[in-house]
Amino acid sequence: MVNVRAAIDVRGASKRFGALDVLTDVDLRVDPGRIVALLGSSGCGKTTLLRTIAGLERLDAGEVRVGDRVLSATAGDIHVPPEKRRVGMVFQDWALFPHLTVGQNVGYGLPRPERRGPRVAAALHMVGLDGLGDRQPATMSGGQQQRVALARALAPQPGVLLLDEPFSNLDSALRVQVRTEVHQLLAELGVTTVFVTHDQEEAFVLGDEVAVMQAGRIVQQARPADLYARPASPWVATFVGDANLVAGEGHGDHAATAIGDVALDVSVSGGPAHGPVEVVLRAEQLRLDPLGGGDAVDPYAPGGRLGVPGTVQLTEYYGHDTVYLVRPDAGHPIRARAAAMPRFDRGDRVLVTYDGPPAVVFPAPAGAGQTADRRSEAPTPADARGRVPGPGSRSPRVHAAAGRPLDPR
Repeated sequence: MVNVRAAIDVRGASKRFGALDVLTDVDLRVDPGRIVALLGSSGCGKTTLLRTIAGLERLDAGEVRVGDRVLSATAGDIHVPPEKRRVGMVFQDWALFPHLTVGQNVGYGLPRPERRGPRVAAALHMVGLDGLGDRQPATMSGGQQQRVALARALAPQPGVLLLDEPFSNLDSALRVQVRTEVHQLLAELGVTTVFVTHDQEEAFVLGDEVAVMQAGRIVQQARPADLYARPASPWVATFVGDANLVAGEGHGDHAATAIGDVALDVSVSGGPAHGPVEVVLRAEQLRLDPLGGGDAVDPYAPGGRLGVPGTVQLTEYYGHDTVYLVRPDAGHPIRARAAAMPRFDRGDRVLVTYDGPPAVVFPAPAGAGQTADRRSEAPTPADARGRVPGPGSRSPRVHAAAGRPLDPR
């Protein structure tokens, strides 16, 4: 089975439902044969964007191209019907027909003479379901049903493939297994793919690039590693990975913070930092040591400070690593991660040291106090153009659009 690789190009896409702006001037580029994850919290517009590419929603402004074909364009009142777009789509609930067999489900989108032919068998073979064409969907496991939905989307040999939260209905163990199988399949086929997810780990594992959406806009699109190391805003920094936004005072290429002096990556910030700033400190870049007879001193460190004393408030053990919530004596609580068994309990006194590369820095928001820290004090799991720091990564969710209505589905 051969799929023709085609680029996806969305330009200036806007969509309203009543008085609600769901998409606002969205640009998205997916190169031929690449996988892009649309990552964002519920209600940010990612499913609506997927549906506009599929032709299930009409744009109010902008255009959608696949390859050299214009599929939607408000300028020329162009809207190619979904069935003529050569776009395959896998829905969140898989949308299998319960009264049809697996083979009939897979062949549903094919020309009638081919619905029982070799293309159905080839699609089932491709997803590892050989010989199961006569089964009813209800007799299959969740992972098998998900693969049936994928086979149905791929059977017509679409130019692009769209997946809307394809693994959300699977339990955690099966989700990882099926995700790996689908990833291998998409890599082998080389079909241009966009998939929607609110799970950062999933986006980073599957996406060649990740497009982060917030309140109807794509705020950053990059490779996972670049996204993680060079977030475009404080919101992206905290949404992608485990990040502490620590208040500080910028002094050119370093900043004074509650955990000591931190070197800054001024190439990312666009120049030397001066005045109130927010410094992005990743949890895995903070080292904790038992606090001995006072602060450690490094005569070569700016200000002579190697670390600051603090108190462990919470310990969370995840098997592959441990996350601590620590309150420095002169600051707000921060999160630190160590790839090891728990070393500290609640109440333990520790020395907190930044042990990472020069940090990304942003100007402090207007009106923010010098000691203000826009981090949530309680550890909360999170969701995410960069690579994932490792399985099980978590971050606090920062919802800039809290209270907005959910994205119409």
